[in-house]
Amino acid sequence: MTLTDTKQPKGNPVVTKNAARPTVFVDGAAGTTGLGIRERLGQQSDVVLKGIAEDKRKDAGAKRALMEEVDLVILCLPDAAARETVALIDGMGASAPKVLDASTAFRVAADWTYGFPELAPDQADKIRAARKVSNPGCYPTGAVALLRPLVDAGLLPSDYPVAINAVSGYSGGGKSMIESFENGTAPAFELYGLGFEHKHLPETQLYSRLSRRPIFVPSVGNYRQGMLVSVPLHLDTLPGKPAAAELHAALAKRYADSAYVSVMPLDDAAIKSGRIEPEALNETNRLELYVFASPKYRQVVLVARLDNLGKGASGAAVQNMRLMLGFADT
Repeated sequence: MTLTDTKQPKGNPVVTKNAARPTVFVDGAAGTTGLGIRERLGQQSDVVLKGIAEDKRKDAGAKRALMEEVDLVILCLPDAAARETVALIDGMGASAPKVLDASTAFRVAADWTYGFPELAPDQADKIRAARKVSNPGCYPTGAVALLRPLVDAGLLPSDYPVAINAVSGYSGGGKSMIESFENGTAPAFELYGLGFEHKHLPETQLYSRLSRRPIFVPSVGNYRQGMLVSVPLHLDTLPGKPAAAELHAALAKRYADSAYVSVMPLDDAAIKSGRIEPEALNETNRLELYVFASPKYRQVVLVARLDNLGKGASGAAVQNMRLMLGFADT
């Protein structure tokens, strides 16, 4: 198997509807995330990908018949369409497949499991056991990875006034944004989401365990893919006035056994240079976390780097899929 990465967990046998190899249906495979998932699955020999004829794509009966035959369905649909398909699956009873949803429709739903295996020590096991898993958003993947371990360790109060800044390539912005950048009509760079209602805020707050809604300022640059998520902190405003090394140690402890999340050393070249670019992890399922620190001013900037189409979307979906089918460990 591969997630287009060098760190690859080994597979284990799994009991499925199909004795030879588990089968998967990607519903909505024409979009950016769906295409990325299909490309990754095409590189794997232990999963069979099933499809539906284009003229049957919106035929509920044909879709149900296909879903009765597969082990897992990955939804790459708009929120409303995802809800409709999940309602159809819910009505299938014992013949229902497992479902992994890549939309925002169920990310904060109490009866769904959040698909960030590195969220907590037992999260991967929860995903393995789940029938319904919500794939995380790209921005929350970086923000939650930075914030959750610090809240859990008591280094960051849950009511801390967190500000999150982020920049992504335009590929995460949907069809119209992609077209505007590729035809040259988009600006070189822009902030957006300044109405304070970005759809990724609820999951970021919930899974970071923040009681105070964070301020989130996303932006998009004139490049295709790659993402940086950053969180600035004044150390003297935190409980016990910790050193930057204590924050780094909490992150390193949380992800010590992770196959895909790396906490970069405090003497990393990027930290020494005081500069970091967003595209270095493109086409991988990796996530890098950095602690940029100023002992002089007692300030830090936490930074997460990832591919918004990899660990931020398709790569994460394949990682979750393999957990749900009993293959992967993280």
